[in-house]
Amino acid sequence: MQRLAIIGGTGLLNMATGQPFADAGLEVLATDSFEVETPYGNVPLKSFQLRHDSSEKTLVFLQRHHNEGKSNKPPHNINHHANIWALKHANMDAVLSVCSVGCIVEDFPPGRVGLANQYIDFTGQTTTFHDEEAEFTSVTVPFDQAMNASLETVLRQDQNLNGERLFFTYWLAQGPQFETAAEVLAIEKLGGHVVGMTMPREAKLCREVEMPYAALLIGSNWAAGKEPGDASADLSHEAVSAEANRRLGPVWACITSLLTQ
Repeated sequence: MQRLAIIGGTGLLNMATGQPFADAGLEVLATDSFEVETPYGNVPLKSFQLRHDSSEKTLVFLQRHHNEGKSNKPPHNINHHANIWALKHANMDAVLSVCSVGCIVEDFPPGRVGLANQYIDFTGQTTTFHDEEAEFTSVTVPFDQAMNASLETVLRQDQNLNGERLFFTYWLAQGPQFETAAEVLAIEKLGGHVVGMTMPREAKLCREVEMPYAALLIGSNWAAGKEPGDASADLSHEAVSAEANRRLGPVWACITSLLTQ
């Protein structure tokens, strides 16, 4: 893949030094930070020009929660339209989203990294580029199957997993509050395996503009009511973010594998 976009958090960008690239045989030629003007607002991006063997590659990072120089935009106010428009018009070949999620099912515990193969969005919030004229986009299979197949191989090798399940259904919660224990129980009964507040809106827009998209799921915490031995445990955003940042090794393995294919 020649031009790969990553949507993720600050922890991932902070790791973007020469070492993860060097470990994968990628030479950093240049870096640049800039803003893209879109009809929906400006989007800050950071790009890396890389070389693998004799081929040059481009990696672009987009901080999902960018907020006028900070990284604290509330999830319900993220400007997904601007973000995806910017990546599409930067001629990205594909988008890899990195998401921290609350774990609901027993076979996806905190600390593991998996993949989304379906999502459920019952928030009632419309996310589309087609507000003026009706256009109906199929999302029966919402994520790029070729990317998922490649990433599954990498995640199994990097995490020493064999027969364990690695594909999960992401339940979109409106936020910004975490879910109640009763909500998580209902989500599980309706088929949700993990819960988060952002990703499906990106997936919908990428499908509309025909940009391949895959989502890595970092199990950062047990969802409300699922903590073993303490069903009433409170959730902390700081603790969730810290755990997600500790699990970036498999994420970097996925990123560099796509760039070196």
